[in-house]
Amino acid sequence: MYSRQDLAKAKKRKDLIAIGEEKNIPIKKALRTLRYEEELRLLQIEMVNFQQWVKKKGLRVAIIFEGRDAAGKGGTIKRFKQHLNPRSTRVVALSKPTEVERGQWYFRRYIKELPNPGEIVLFDRSWYNRAVVEPVMGFCDQNEYNRFMAQVPGFEHMLYEDGVHIIKFWFSISKKEQKKRIESRLQNPLKKWKFSPVDQKGQELWDKYTFYKEHMFSRTHSTFSPWIIVQANDKKSARLESMRYVLSKFDYTSSLKTKTTILPDPNKVHRYYRQIEQIDI
Repeated sequence: MYSRQDLAKAKKRKDLIAIGEEKNIPIKKALRTLRYEEELRLLQIEMVNFQQWVKKKGLRVAIIFEGRDAAGKGGTIKRFKQHLNPRSTRVVALSKPTEVERGQWYFRRYIKELPNPGEIVLFDRSWYNRAVVEPVMGFCDQNEYNRFMAQVPGFEHMLYEDGVHIIKFWFSISKKEQKKRIESRLQNPLKKWKFSPVDQKGQELWDKYTFYKEHMFSRTHSTFSPWIIVQANDKKSARLESMRYVLSKFDYTSSLKTKTTILPDPNKVHRYYRQIEQIDI
């Protein structure tokens, strides 16, 4: 432990590090956290610059966050939007459809939430509920599922042709890590609200989720709307690298000098392909 004398003697962060190393104080975890927080701060500055550029150019940007339960989607979205102007950034997390919505074309309620010119929309789950969660949990029938899978490539191609920029993230975690996170939610009174019966089924229906997830990739991964796999067993790394991926896809830096790299680690974030080695399979 640091003594009062140590703290009084340290004038800068590097002084604390030197004292810690000299006294064999375990500070590696603290240093990792500090490095993460500084890198996050720099990337969030870039996100603010990016948002201003999107608004100036009148672009429409939709970022989809998909993945198994407890994969870290919500935590990543929180860091994405933390310092952005809420007037031109929205989070969309739709609840189950109403009876009226169930009688409408499936995509209709999502079309209403698509970005307006100059706006970024972050989808905490999306129309892809029908590709994985709904068939796994029995929330849709086979005809509804088949119709969705036939229509979604055309739907996304129309959005692409109309100029909507869509980024589709799949946050990939292992079965062991999912179990650990679900148990952690139950023990934390601030996170209990995140737990649902669907979470409880996640482990039990793991293989069924895998089947539908793989089928979704094979049918909906395309050159104009690819799936981007984020290795998410490490939450902090997933947040940083997914942020970098988004920034790297747009030429917003022409009049700016970035203070950190916006190129993602290809070992952490990459396009889906059939031979990829996955951790959530």
